[in-house]
Amino acid sequence: MTHRTRPRSRICANCDGFASAAITLGSRNRRGHLRTITAHCPACHGTGTTTRPAVRQAVSV
Repeated sequence: MTHRTRPRSRICANCDGFASAAITLGSRNRRGHLRTITAHCPACHGTGTTTRPAVRQAVSV
């Protein structure tokens, strides 16, 4: 096992790690290629990972 210098990133719960998708527009250009656009996950902004949730600190009164 290798030593990790940082904790593993969490996979985005909204996109399950598949952060970007190519979507066809249904038509072809003059050269015959399908026209596509790329859509990114709005929660992780196309990275596929999220940050770890903040740990709540106990407040002493």
